[in-house]
Amino acid sequence: MRRIDCHMHVRGADVNWGWDHNDRIIEAADALGIDQLAVSIPVMRGMPEYATIRRCNDDVIAAMKQYPDRLLGYCYIVPGHSESQDEISRCFDAGMIGIKLYNQYKICDPVVYPVLERAIEEAAPVLEHAGRPTTRDFHDQQPNISDASHFVEAATRYPECMLIEAHIGGGGDWEWSIKQLRKAPSVYLDTSGSIIDDGMVEMCVRELGADRILFATDMTMEGGVGKILGAELTQAQQEKIFWRNFQSMLDRRKGASS
Repeated sequence: MRRIDCHMHVRGADVNWGWDHNDRIIEAADALGIDQLAVSIPVMRGMPEYATIRRCNDDVIAAMKQYPDRLLGYCYIVPGHSESQDEISRCFDAGMIGIKLYNQYKICDPVVYPVLERAIEEAAPVLEHAGRPTTRDFHDQQPNISDASHFVEAATRYPECMLIEAHIGGGGDWEWSIKQLRKAPSVYLDTSGSIIDDGMVEMCVRELGADRILFATDMTMEGGVGKILGAELTQAQQEKIFWRNFQSMLDRRKGASS
């Protein structure tokens, strides 16, 4: 069965995601049967300068060239930058397949609207870091983090947009998040994160349907594969989650850009 990881990271020169060398990510993917990984290098804290963003994307482009059959790139941007639209064009011209947003703005903030409109025009998925803070420290560290209710708001305004809420298994109260997303049938949810609570994947499928769930690891590669294999799913549901759902998104992007 094919496996496409819709949410992973690589190592960059300025921002250090990933392991000590990107070769090790590919080696782990080989061992775990992951055929392709969609990757980015976002800046975790603060409002980075555009020059930093551009270098992050350059590092992703370099990794894509080094592993052309294995890595798919997300263009990381901060929507408040005036250069964001030009950066999307530059990255898509280099072969990237989607847009990555982090915690600088909520997904429903009006400053993000032009990015979502561009994503619709390009038929490109938008993956945004997300979570439902359960502690004061979590909230204070990321005051602009998007939660599922923000995705509902954005999807109500832009139902055509392929929105992906990141790491249900790494963003706080996952049960609350799943229940909220019942209100937004166009939003996808990725399974990544270091939390591997029993019943989490099954609840995603029961409440949202297997067609809306995307396999992802977000650096927890063994656990990311294991939580899908260990869940009570039919083979057809596994196939949808492991690769068919994300492949359908890639096909929409390919059709728009051809």
